[in-house]
Amino acid sequence: MPTFEKRLTKALTLLQSCKNITAFTGAGISTESGISDFRSKGGVWDRYRIVTYQEFISSHDARVEYWKMKRELYTEIKDAKPNRAHMALAELEHMGKLKCLITQNIDGLHQDSGSSNVIELHGTNRKAVCLECGKLWPIEEVQEWLESGETDPSCDACNGFVKPATISFGQSMPEAEMVRAFECVSNCDLLFMIGSSLQVEPAASIPREAYSNGAKLIYVNRTETPSDSLADVCFRENAGHVLGELVNMF
Repeated sequence: MPTFEKRLTKALTLLQSCKNITAFTGAGISTESGISDFRSKGGVWDRYRIVTYQEFISSHDARVEYWKMKRELYTEIKDAKPNRAHMALAELEHMGKLKCLITQNIDGLHQDSGSSNVIELHGTNRKAVCLECGKLWPIEEVQEWLESGETDPSCDACNGFVKPATISFGQSMPEAEMVRAFECVSNCDLLFMIGSSLQVEPAASIPREAYSNGAKLIYVNRTETPSDSLADVCFRENAGHVLGELVNMF
């Protein structure tokens, strides 16, 4: 692999020459903010088994287990702040370079950093929703229920199951967000892929879609991905360092 400086120079050249840039981010961009990713050893996801959407709607015990995990995850997310990578992407948007930001993350840190055109493929952990009537609550309110002893929250309007407004394993992806995401990557001339192992479909197909439509690809991820060969430049360094340096040089 070329030196960091050579890769940075190549990435900067692509950034300067392209006019319609999209970013696609996964959990790896938020690890520098103290939020564990799905595969981090010892993280919240490592300590709890996956409760699928089908289990959630069919089993009281599964919902109790799910909410126990979510209660712990809330304490990890609530005080997290945007890091240098989040801020760099927001700055690229303010410069008029970044047109669209697609994220698999549920932490809301992109919005906190100042990014406005954010497509959340996996929903948001900042709200909870009744699966029956659609009533919404701030997640802080549901957290208060959990801390007061509630283990399986239900809707006070219709008694339906309450769940964070996130997409669980086995749950259908949000159609409108997926359509918008693929429109963005179909029209972009440069895609930043940041902090995703590209293991989960259909989101993992987003870089391939950009590539097939002629876009250049810059990957910033600590580990290899199945489609590294498509990228024009690959970085294994921390996202905050890479993106921060690029914006400073721009």
